[in-house]
Parts: sequence; C-alpha cells; structure tokens
Amino acid sequence: MLKILRVLIVEDSADDAELILRELGHDGYSAQSERVDNSEALHRALDGQTWDIVISDYVMPRFSGLEALWIIQEKKLDIPFIIVTGAIGEDMAVAAIKAGAHDYIMKDRMARLGPAVGRALDEAEVRRARHRAEERLRYLAYFDPLTELPNLAHLHERLAQAYTDAQRDRQGFALLMLNINRFREVNEALGHDNGDVFLQQVARRLQSQLRRSDMAARVGADEFALLLYPCGREDALARGQAILAAFEQPLDVAGLPIELNLRLGAALAPDHGASSRHLLQHADVALSLARRDGAPLSLYDPLRDPSSPKRLLLMGELRAAIGNRQLMLHFQPKVNLRDGAVCGAEALARWEHPELGRVPPDEFIPLAEKSGLIHPLTLSVLETAVQQARAWRERGWHMPVAVNLSVRNMLDPALVKKVEALLIARAMEANMLEIEITESALMEDPVRALDILTVLNAMGIQLSIDDFGTGYSSLAYLKKLPVTAVKIDKSFVLDMISNADSAAIVHSTIDLAHSLGLKVVAEGVENKETLERLTEFGCDEAQGYFIGRPMPEEEMARWLKTRGF
Repeated sequence: MLKILRVLIVEDSADDAELILRELGHDGYSAQSERVDNSEALHRALDGQTWDIVISDYVMPRFSGLEALWIIQEKKLDIPFIIVTGAIGEDMAVAAIKAGAHDYIMKDRMARLGPAVGRALDEAEVRRARHRAEERLRYLAYFDPLTELPNLAHLHERLAQAYTDAQRDRQGFALLMLNINRFREVNEALGHDNGDVFLQQVARRLQSQLRRSDMAARVGADEFALLLYPCGREDALARGQAILAAFEQPLDVAGLPIELNLRLGAALAPDHGASSRHLLQHADVALSLARRDGAPLSLYDPLRDPSSPKRLLLMGELRAAIGNRQLMLHFQPKVNLRDGAVCGAEALARWEHPELGRVPPDEFIPLAEKSGLIHPLTLSVLETAVQQARAWRERGWHMPVAVNLSVRNMLDPALVKKVEALLIARAMEANMLEIEITESALMEDPVRALDILTVLNAMGIQLSIDDFGTGYSSLAYLKKLPVTAVKIDKSFVLDMISNADSAAIVHSTIDLAHSLGLKVVAEGVENKETLERLTEFGCDEAQGYFIGRPMPEEEMARWLKTRGF
C-alpha cells in the first residue's frame, strides 16, 4: 500500500521534478506535489497548505536551494528539506547541511532518494514528539491539567508581574484564597472521577467571574486563588461577595445537585505584603480566620495573625503603653434632644505611638482583646474616666462618663470588685459612671452577663446596651436586663436620611425601647437633618460629629464653656 506524501518540489525543470516523483513512487510513496521555482511561488505554497517534505534543486536561474531553506526557516516551519542536484561540490554540500538541510542527493544517484526521505520523515517525527513532550512539560510546569487553570508556580510569576504593574500604574490589587469545604465528601461519596468533574465545574464557574486582567489558579486539592487586578479594599470585598453569590446555585455532578460551602480569605497588595510569598501567606491566614470565625469571607488583619511581626511588636508596645499610662482618653459629648443640654460624655481610648503616630482604636482594641491586655486597658480607662468625672464635678459640671466593656471584661470574675474599689478610692458617686455593653458581649454568656449587670446596677452604676440592633439578643432577654438605655448603632443612623429602611429601623427601635421603659441614645449624628429627624422620632439623647467630635480633656473643657457650662 502506497504511503501518501505531500511533497513540495523547488525545481525549475519540470522533467527533473517528474524524475523525483517517479523515484518516490518506486519507493512506495503516492506523492501529492506542487512545483515552484521562485520565492513568491514558494511563499504561496507554504501558506496554502502543510507539507510533509520539501525537495529542492540547489542552483536555479532565478532561485536557489539555500534561499528556499531560509524562507522555510523564517516561517519557523519544521519541514524536512532535501537537496537534489546535478552539480554540488563537497564544500557546498557541507554548507547546505550546516544551513539546515537534512540531506542531499546527486541526480545521478536517485536510488538514494527514497531511503533519505524515509530517514528525514522519521527524524521529523522524533523532533515533533520531543517538541510535544517539551510543550507538555512546559504546560504542566504552569498549569493544572485537571482544571486547565494556572498552577501555583504560574501564580507566583503573575503576582511578580502584578507588583511591577502596580508600581507603574500606582494601583493596588487583591489576592483571594478560596477553599471548598465539601470536596472530600464528594470524592468519597461519588468517586474520584466525579470529584474531578466537580473541580472542573468549580474552575469554570470561577472563570466566569473574572475580568481579562484577573487570574484564577488551582493551588491545592480543594483550594483556588484569585488574583484581582486592579482592586482596592471595598472592591475586593464586593468581588468576594459576588463570587460567593455565584456559587449559591448547586453544581450538577452525576445527576445530583451538590451544594457548595465556600470560604474566602483576601489580602491586599501592597498593604498586606510586598512580595508574592507574603501576600499568599497572608491570604491564607485570612482564609484561616474565615474558617475560625465561621464567616464566608475574611480580610487579612495583621493584628489577628499569630505570626505577624507587627502584631507581636505592637502587642509588646501596647503592654508598655498601658503600664506607663501612655494611652489617653478623648471624650465625645452627648446632648439631650429635648432641650439641647449636655448630659454626659463617652470616654474613648486613644494611643499616640511615638513612632507610628496615632494607632486607630480598631487596631489596638482587638489586639488587647485577643492578647488579654483588655483587662488592664479597661481598668486604666475606668480609672481615668472616673477621675475626669470627679474633676468636672469639682468644677460644678455634672457630667456622667460612659465606658465600654468588651466580651473579655464581661467574663472577668474580678470585674465587679475592681469597679467597686475604684469608686471607693476616688470617692465618686456610682451614678456618675455609665457602662456600655454590646449585644454581642451580652450573648457570649447571657447568664453570667445578667448576674454581673445586676450587681453593677445595684451599686448605682448606669448601664446601657451599645450598638443596639446589630446583635441577636431576644426581646425576652432584654426585658430581664437591668439597663437604663440603649444606643442605636451608628450604621443605621448614618444613612437614615437617604435610606428609608434605616429610618424605619431607627424609628421602631426608639418605640420599642420606650415601650420597655428605656432611654434611647443615637450615635453617629453627622448633620442637622439627622438630628432633627431623631428629635421627631422621640429619641432622647444623641452624639456624633455634628454635636462634637471626640476631644482631649482640655478641648472638651473649652467646648463645654461654649455650651454655657
């Protein structure tokens, strides 16, 4: 059976071309051929179809074999090239082989043509097989063969490029780590083949959420990474929520609907890492935080990273700052909405670090809670607040001071005795101290919280629930608490003018609290319109930047004087 051979003949002589075809036929080839004798015709032939081999004369009136070879090489075509010529010296033959020709045949020895073609074709197949293997190895070095997504090595390279681009474009970007909680269950219940199908569907759904500048990668058995470029903090959180929403619909595996339970951890560049290694590490920490908190999405927080040098350094410096009384209190005034009179102030801890400047409370307060420093910190705040209330009383200003207690404080068995000892030491009336507790702190241990609040209330301390409306306490439980006030969370107050739902929540909270005999304080009042609306709703007291921002004691004293104190 003849072997089909697509042969391109570069030859000015039709007779010589026919001689080549006859020889190929003798050697078992059925040649599909075309003859060309100039560069233009060669270009057209090469562009028009693929060829198994090129057989070329060496010297022609308007063309040469070497020119033909160079054209093929310029086009980066791996086609066996054999020279068949009537006159070629040894030096010219060596030069042709060095230039890339695979063999040369003298026209008076055409019997060698068939074997030479066979060798050239075999060598070409070996080269192609080796090239395919190399391409496969290159692919496997950078891609996951199952999902066809980039792998961890590819992600590292793309992250390195992203850092370069971000510096040039002055942009930030985000890295999200995604974990599939049910992968092992699917694998065990439906088998590995269906487990593979499951992962492929996850990969496709992830890719549907990406922009051209983003990248998804598979970095573990059930973990994926998403590089979002460019991307800031709010966009990262919004994109994360969109990705979670995209997986609310179950996957169809083996005809079964498979619900997914995902966790996402996000880290931002350059804020959370100046290298791909650190960013990956911190995105993984954020993923661990999401698992620990039972949250679908968590943003990296260096203060919750056990291995964060900043956290360890800041913890040591916070301990020293508390011990050396370097923390200070700012006071935010509260006013009575019926008559506009100042009726108290909230004490807020502030930390002016000698090198870092002002450290935000949302950084050092969680750090104190996690490390156990919240106990000495709270005691220091209570001491300074009571001392300040006494100083104001001595000036004739009746100004109760409110202090926030955390979950850790509510679990402190010595809390009540510490507060009692403090009031006695300062000779301070208990009703000049207000203690604010969040709903989440109450619900950590409701029975213990009720016991502690009952004792504090018996001492004469005023109690209020902070951030009311954001927790999960029941109405029946609230009725048992010996509190005198609730503070509406500022998230509702801030947008109550533009958001009808927030306004309705504020209004109903005021009505509910009043029905329980509780006073209502609104925090987050930042404009006159909000203040007027709260007054219309019957809110009792308010605080916020429109009334007065948190300020040091000296500035607070000046502010009070302007209000007629």
